[in-house]
Formats: sequence, C-alpha cells, structure tokens
Amino acid sequence: MSRHGGRHELGQNFLTDRPTITRIVDLVARTEGPIVEIGAGAGALTIPLETLGRQITAVEIDDRLAARLRDRVGAGTRVVRADFGGFALPRARHVLVGNLPFHRTTGMLRRILASGHWTDAVLLVQWEVARRRAAVGGASMMTAQWWPWFEFALDRRVAASAFRPRPDVDGGLLTVHRRREPLVPESQRRAYADLVHAVFTGAGRGIEAILVRRLGNRIAVRRWLAEHDVDPAALPRELTARQWAALHALDAAVPSRASAPDRRGAGRTRRRVR
Repeated sequence: MSRHGGRHELGQNFLTDRPTITRIVDLVARTEGPIVEIGAGAGALTIPLETLGRQITAVEIDDRLAARLRDRVGAGTRVVRADFGGFALPRARHVLVGNLPFHRTTGMLRRILASGHWTDAVLLVQWEVARRRAAVGGASMMTAQWWPWFEFALDRRVAASAFRPRPDVDGGLLTVHRRREPLVPESQRRAYADLVHAVFTGAGRGIEAILVRRLGNRIAVRRWLAEHDVDPAALPRELTARQWAALHALDAAVPSRASAPDRRGAGRTRRRVR
C-alpha cells in the first residue's frame, strides 16, 4: 500500500488534479442517463459527479475504499464492491466514466466495447493507449475493428503529476460514443473484424498490394481506391472509419482469394494420401 492509500497490486493511482476532474464532469454532463463509474476509489470523481443529479453506480474493487465511500455519497449513489471485470453492467441505457488502472487498460477497454446498452464513455487511460484508440497518427487494428460501431476522440493529455501515487507515464482523457447508425451491421461484426486483421497483417507494400493479394482482382481494387480517394501506397492504419466500412462491402462483394479453396493444393494432398 502506498502512503496515499493506493494498493500497487490493484494499479491504484488516484486522480487529484481539480481541472481534470472538472473537465471529466463537464464531458459527462453532455451525456444523458444513469452513470456507472469504474474504479471509484476514494470518490475523487464520484462526489463531483453527484452534482449532475443523476443516478450513479460506483464500482470499486478495494473493500476498504468502497466502505469509506458509502459513508460519503448521497442517496442517489450506490457503491458496489466488485472487480469491474466481473461486474454485470446494466441492461439499460447508461454512461460509463472512470480512471482505469493503466496496467489493465486494454483488457478493460475490450470488455467495455463488447458490452451493450451504454451510449458514451469518458475514460482516463494511459496516454499512448488514448492516442492509439483515438487514431492520432494512424489507427490501431483494435480501433479499426471497433470503428463501425464507436467514435473515439482524444480530449487532452493528463500529466503524471495529476495522480497520487504518481505513475511512470502520463494519462489521456478518451471519449467513446456509440454510433446511433452503425457503419457495418452488427450481424457482420465477426467478418468485419477478420477482414481488418487480415489487412493489417497482410503481405504487401501499401493497401493496393495487400488487397490485390487478398482479393485477386486488381481492377476491382483500383476502382475501389479511386472511388474512396485512397492512396494505393497508403498503410492500413491510414484508412478512415468510413473507408474501412466501404472496404468491408468490397470484400463481401468480391470473392476473396484468401478464403477460396486452393484446388491445386487439395489435389496434391489427395495424391499424397493415395
């Protein structure tokens, strides 16, 4: 345990910077619905969020902190002692907010994105994670895989000095908004994610080479590149959310060489078996 009350094994770095706390409350104020706070800690965000007059469920893994926080909150706030990884999120419209443990950020983000019903999330995460998720300098594969359903934005950098105990790296304030009209149907999520993975890991110098290798149809690929204003030499991380959605439509329309059976290979296998 640190002198500030945080337990290192839980990745507890408490937010103490008032301007950052105020900014988070302001961002949450732009949303609607009950609030679920992830990692409430000592209540640095919980208490200010109560000024919004909305129902709050504050989730905290540390039983000591949860017990103390229950004595401080108002009647509209429920404090739950639980690990967010196993906490059952409401099956109704809500907003997520939290200062996520830096060492668990990616896993918690995956869990959040895979969960339904929430409309917006205001999350304080590790700086580099916030940049990657918001596609600053190019999209990561994870961001591209979730883009048709969510919009990511980087609000600001938060210095390491804003936390106690002080972490080794800065934080980043990330906002996530669930699109009302997805760019790709939910039923095609798996196929779309597989496409993004295949393109990010595909061989070739530039998106044209990668797609021609995958689809085996250079004419269709070049037509798609021209229609969507994509540089043939662009890297997968340079595509926008709407370009990825359009690429999914192309991939569905043109039989993929990567998914087609290798008839010659199959024949050779049968001869070897005989």
